[in-house]
Order: sequence, then structure tokens, then C-alpha cells
Amino acid sequence: MGNQRVYNFSAGPSMLPLEVLERAGAEITNYQGSGMSVMEMSHRSKVFQKIFDDAQAKFRKLFQVPEGYKVLFLQGGASTQFSMAPLNLIGATGKADYAVTGNFSNIAYKEAKKYGEISLAASSADRNHTYIPAQDQLKLDPEASYFYYCANNTIYGTEWQYVPETGSVPLVCDMSSDILSRPVDVSKYGIIFAGAQKNMAPAGLTVVIIKEELAGHELPYTPLMMNYKTMIEKDSMYNTPPCWCIYILGLVLDWLESKGGVPGMEKIKHGKAQMLYDVIDSSRLFHCAVEPGSRSDMNVVFRTGNEELDAKFVAESIEAGFTNLKGHRSVGGMRASIYNAMPVEGVEKLCDFIQKFDKAN
Repeated sequence: MGNQRVYNFSAGPSMLPLEVLERAGAEITNYQGSGMSVMEMSHRSKVFQKIFDDAQAKFRKLFQVPEGYKVLFLQGGASTQFSMAPLNLIGATGKADYAVTGNFSNIAYKEAKKYGEISLAASSADRNHTYIPAQDQLKLDPEASYFYYCANNTIYGTEWQYVPETGSVPLVCDMSSDILSRPVDVSKYGIIFAGAQKNMAPAGLTVVIIKEELAGHELPYTPLMMNYKTMIEKDSMYNTPPCWCIYILGLVLDWLESKGGVPGMEKIKHGKAQMLYDVIDSSRLFHCAVEPGSRSDMNVVFRTGNEELDAKFVAESIEAGFTNLKGHRSVGGMRASIYNAMPVEGVEKLCDFIQKFDKAN
């Protein structure tokens, strides 16, 4: 079975570690002698409560979540957080700062405008989102209720390599596409959120890490299910949580620990990305438009500059056993998403393929 698997470079849902899939497969009809699948069990049962508690504890440990922060397992994807964050936080001053460095932060920025006065603290649109603005380029309002940014931009292949300094203004960060790939000082943030379908679990789970004191100040018309305080009080179980995804997250966290935890993963993922950028930069045919210093370790974008050649590359890559290397429709070209579960071998094979294509064309 193993040899029929493709190298899946999808931006999300993305590949999961083979060990995780095999373990989940072995337990799928009868979880640890319970006589049923995790998909079938009551979320109020003792057996599921243990799966839930263990996943939460493992996440806290591996992500080094300090006291005073809650870890929530919610639904609705990161996109629901585009509304949930302002609904819960903007009431403090009625204002917020947003950095727009790609597609998803732009959607979040537009959504937040429904709930208050939103300032554009920075935008990289002037150079087609090929760079991350530096600290001294951020226009910060000391009266903002929070400062919002997206750590990694999957479509444009850029990643923040520093944590913005905003004084006493809480940071809200969408880490959907690079969570658990590098150590994070959680104490610098008010809220970190991430859709699970890139580095953590199947689609359907959203992890939120929130500083507890930020909850309980929601706007009066905040929907019940979008109130952080409700979710904290019920420990993410106000209604049925995404049980299967939480279980898979637990397995992924076990796998991550076996790789040396987050610091171990950082070394691996940076090595994979560097290898790929080196091959692209030294080829005659391909180039990466993203400025060094802003390049993403998760999503490597590249192109030839000729649409027909790009299409030929994508077509030949599929025959060679790679999938999803076509760039996002809004930017074209190619994109290799190399999240945590992408083995080093997959990136090495892609590098060989790029070099052969470069010589042949």
C-alpha cells in the first residue's frame, strides 16, 4: 500500500504522516477495546473525554502554552475566526489594526470592518505580496483593541520571520499554515488560531489559544457559538466538538514528539525549504519572486515566466508521482506546500525533478 502513495504538495487539506494514518486505520472500527469507532462514540463518554483531555494536554506541552491561556477545539475553520476575533475583542476601544500581507489577512480585514474602525497598519499589496513589511513599516495605533496578522501566506509564499512589537496592544495571529513548525512565545500573543488541515489534523477542527482575560468582553450581538467565554466555560464542548479530528490531532502530536517536538520539526522543515529554494535559485528556468528574508518555509512558490512551460511542468510532475504543484489560480505558476508531514525524501525527489526539467527545457 505504501508505495502507491503520491507526494502530495497540496496547500490544504494536506498530507498526514503515514504512521498516523496507519494507526488510525488500525483503530478505526474498534478504538482500544471500546467496541466502537471514535467516529461513533458520544463526546460525553469517558473514553472520548480521555482522548480530548490527552490531545489538549499534549498540545499545551508541545506548543508550550503558558498558564493564563486556554486551548479551545472549535469548528468553522480559521475563516470563522475572522469574525470571532473582532466580535470578542473590538469592544475594548472600537478600533483595531490589521496587517494585510496576502489573501486571507485581506478577507479578515474586510470582515472586521463590519464591527469597528479598522486601520490598515501595513500592506504588501504594492509589490504583489512578495515581502513582509518590517517592524518600522507598521503604522501602529496605541488605542487599537488588537493588532491582527497572518503568520504565513500560503498563496504568495511569504512568512513573518519576526513577531510584531505592539506595546500593550494584544496580538491576534492566524497561524493556520505554519503552526507547530517553529517555536512560538505564546505569551507575546492575545489569540493564536489555526485551521487544522495543514499541520495538525483533517479539515473540521480549528485550534484557538486565547489569553483568558480577553474573553468576556464580546459585543452584545455576538452569536452564542462565537463567544470565546462560552467555549472556555464549556471546555469546547458546548455542543458536539469535531471528535474524529481531535483524535487525529492527538496522534499527530505523538508523531511530532517522536520527531523532537517543535524545535526538532523546525530544523527538519527549514532544511527541506532551504534545499528547495537553493535548487530554484540556481536553476536557469525557474525563479521565486518572494524576497529573501520573507520566504515561507511552508509554501514555496516558483515559476518559469512562461505559462505554457509552467503547465508542462505541472503535467509532467503528475506523471512523476507528485500532486498539487499547480500554483493558486490567483497567482499562477507553481507552489510546493511542504508542511510538517511532507517527508524530506519527497522534497529531495522534487528537487531532482526540477533539475531534470531545467536541463531538458
